[in-house]
Amino acid sequence: MDILVIGGNRYFGKRLIALLRGSGHRITVLNRGSSGTPGEVEHLIADRDDEKALETALAGRSFDVVVDQVCYTPRQAEIARRVFAARTRRYVMTSTVMVYEYEDSADPVPEDALDLSAVTVDSELPWYDQEFRDAHYGEGKRQAEAVFAADPPFAWTSVRVAHVLGGDDDFTGRLDHYVRRVRAGEPITVPAVNHPATYVYVEEIADFLAWTVTGDFTGPVNARSHGPLTTADLCAEIEKQVGGRTVFHPVEVGEVSPFSFDRAYSMDNSRATALGYSFSHSSDWLAGAVAETLGAQAG
Repeated sequence: MDILVIGGNRYFGKRLIALLRGSGHRITVLNRGSSGTPGEVEHLIADRDDEKALETALAGRSFDVVVDQVCYTPRQAEIARRVFAARTRRYVMTSTVMVYEYEDSADPVPEDALDLSAVTVDSELPWYDQEFRDAHYGEGKRQAEAVFAADPPFAWTSVRVAHVLGGDDDFTGRLDHYVRRVRAGEPITVPAVNHPATYVYVEEIADFLAWTVTGDFTGPVNARSHGPLTTADLCAEIEKQVGGRTVFHPVEVGEVSPFSFDRAYSMDNSRATALGYSFSHSSDWLAGAVAETLGAQAG
């Protein structure tokens, strides 16, 4: 297949590209040119926020599948709908567990807990402002999904990705936050009631996205490994590997550490399972994920 990947050529994005290439697909990567791409793939340069520039870069091109790794706002989704309406038969948007940021459920949350038809789309909000975009990450993704879901001009699916762990190239610094504090015995700020959440290993989410590319299902799908994890689970594994001591500092209000949650919103992955994908259990890869982070620090 002829596949276009928009952005996302680092972390699990680069793993996705490698998997697709390894399966014999022709890959084209489109980004602003600020980061490189593997030498074996075609590289198109355009700012996805500039519709005219995007049209120019894609002139005369069409693709079997588009994988959109960097759609963060409804405006970006609206531009993509127009530009790719006649250029692809399938569109895969990488979304996030954060679309459920208003959920608080003891039971895992299924895809239909979020009614995209009821989401208010406001493209006039200052989505161009990076600080605003970061502060409203879940809302931006939710509105972007709603744009695509409304009578899409192509077969469309969104992959709602759980919190990702692993890889010596994890640029987020979230697991590293715990490693450094456990090693030093420094306080780790967490909510007074700290809930578990769902995670996925970096290699597994790349594999799931590659599997989705060749599928024919549509609509949102949750992607997460079995076995929710707590902050205590993460810190216990870190202690095994580096020693140190976990010191939690519970607070009722205020900023808390990443991967600590004052509400329950783990995702239900039964739809993906029913479609034929077999997820691993977090216990299969947690030790390795922590070791990879430690290896990156050592390097």
